[in-house]
Formats: sequence, structure tokens, C-alpha cells
Amino acid sequence: MRVLGLDLGSKRIGVALSDPEGAIASPLTTLERCGAARDLAALAELVREHEVGEIVVGLPLHMDGRRGPEAEAARGFARQLSASLGIPVNMLDERLTTVEAEHALRESGRKGKKRRAVIDAVAASILLRTWLELRRTRRPEVGV
Repeated sequence: MRVLGLDLGSKRIGVALSDPEGAIASPLTTLERCGAARDLAALAELVREHEVGEIVVGLPLHMDGRRGPEAEAARGFARQLSASLGIPVNMLDERLTTVEAEHALRESGRKGKKRRAVIDAVAASILLRTWLELRRTRRPEVGV
């Protein structure tokens, strides 16, 4: 079963996809935010197209673990996504995934205007990779 990983931002959604066995995470695309209804429709299309059975959404916590408005917005979006698609949607702490993605792209020498969109998709793949590793060893504790 494929799993979709989402890194929600105010301007873009980074999207990653697992292989059918749920073992490997790869960046898939970046979606420009166009309002909740359009965002949900675009994600529903990706779910259908790639036969996704589960989604993990990044939970943007503060470094001290507190939940701010961004975390509450992500939780609300995850609930809407679960209700509209009828598949499990889980959440995972995403602290430092963007930092790790930026570091990986800096190491690869990637430059240019589209770098921000690439960072979002790579951050989603790091989030998804972490989720898949946790799922193999133990069930992650953060749900919608």
C-alpha cells in the first residue's frame, strides 16, 4: 500500500510518495496552495492516481514541543482530508525536516528559483521516510 507524505505550508504543499511496499519515500511534487477545496481536490487526484491507502501530514510543532496556530491548522486540514478521502490520515512531528531538506539540497549543489518548491517536496519525503521507519519498528503515537 502506498503512503503519501505531506509537508503543509502557507504557499505550497510538498508531496512525497512511498513505493507500493511502503518501504521507500521519494519526493513526488509540490502543489501551490489554492484554498482548502482546491487543495483537497488536487490531493484526492494524487491519491486516486497513485492508489494511496494512507497519508501522513507533518505537524509543525514549536521547538519546545508546543502547538501553535500552524499546528492547529495542520490538524484541521488533516481532519478534512480524512473525511473527504475516507482513508487513514496520521500526523507526525515535522520539526527540522525543512532544515534537513535544505541541507541535503545545499550539499547536492541545487540552485535556482524552483529550489523552494524542491525543498518542500524533499521535506515531505523526509517526513514520510521517518513515518515509514517508525511504522516498521512501532506505531507512531500522533494521530489526527
